[in-house]
Amino acid sequence: MKIVVIGGGPAGLYFSYLMKRDNPNYDVRLIEQNPRDATWGFGVVFSDRALEFLRADDEDTYQYLMPHMEAWPDLKIVHKDEHMAIDGNGFAAIGRLEFLNLLQARCESVGVALEFERVVDSLDDFADADLIVAADGVNSFIRRANAEAFGTSEEQLQNPFVWFGTTQSFDCLSLTFRENTDGVFVAHHYRYSPTMSTFIVETDADTFRNAGFEAMNDAETRAYCEAVFAPDLNGHKLVSNKSEWRWFPQMGNKHWSTGNIVLLGDALHTAHFSIGSGTRLAMEDAIALFKAMAEHEGDLAGALARYEEIRRPALKKIVDAAVASAHWYEQMAELMRTLEPYEFARNYMTRTGRVSDERLQKIAPKFMERYKQHQAS
Repeated sequence: MKIVVIGGGPAGLYFSYLMKRDNPNYDVRLIEQNPRDATWGFGVVFSDRALEFLRADDEDTYQYLMPHMEAWPDLKIVHKDEHMAIDGNGFAAIGRLEFLNLLQARCESVGVALEFERVVDSLDDFADADLIVAADGVNSFIRRANAEAFGTSEEQLQNPFVWFGTTQSFDCLSLTFRENTDGVFVAHHYRYSPTMSTFIVETDADTFRNAGFEAMNDAETRAYCEAVFAPDLNGHKLVSNKSEWRWFPQMGNKHWSTGNIVLLGDALHTAHFSIGSGTRLAMEDAIALFKAMAEHEGDLAGALARYEEIRRPALKKIVDAAVASAHWYEQMAELMRTLEPYEFARNYMTRTGRVSDERLQKIAPKFMERYKQHQAS
């Protein structure tokens, strides 16, 4: 079987590895438009639960990746300078470039052919491929060229965000809410190496306009955000890497395949970064497609139908939670101004509708004990 994977992110790399590992006679080729050592952004994050899915399906890759990750057992929320630890919410993080390099090495160890610095703007060169995997990200050329067949729907969420790094090291994944005369801000930040952290700044539409960000250059934007989060950066600077204000695209597809072309990862769906599941979803997509191909060996149409059948319900739950989470952030100004810190943190933890107070009590008993004490005082 000849498989061509377009896009060298986590979804494309991991699917390529799995297919070649179990089918050494297959011709598996991955094509990526960027150089091998280029990436945007800084770190990627996994919840404990996300890592358990990987361990259950691929113990070897789990053990291969874990020594390279920074890990911590709690989540922290900062509101009105109150630092609130939420127990039972462990995460781990790794630099995005390091993560991609590890997956690239994994692919090459089993014989996947990796080709970098090639822009694919036509599928004519792959007419002899049995399967074409579109793993070329949210701006997928392949999906957009076949948008009607896939039934793609897209909308832009309201809150702008900008993705920085910093040399400030943080104890754990933290959500720090700050307010100034222009409006409200939140930083999503976590360390992904002993010396570097991801630092995503999100704001709402009113604040973006009041602050005048549209007229600022990169240095001015960084300086403004450094001032907002000065208590948290502790003298450290923000670092840019294609750090431009963006609006998150909420995207999905009615159909996941057309002919011998199938969508994977961010080319298939998006899930707002506030639930920290983007990389997890990409790798779970890869596992689901790999398993479907194994179940229906020699029957591509059956395999692609099975992929969608087994993956769509689980994906929908997480995407729905991500949409609810994104909408919560769009209302954060009112919540920040009306809720006291512990009530604000409880409201945050239950924002997606998937965590009730009862479940939160089981997950984070220490936090809930402190919450009840503050409610009683």
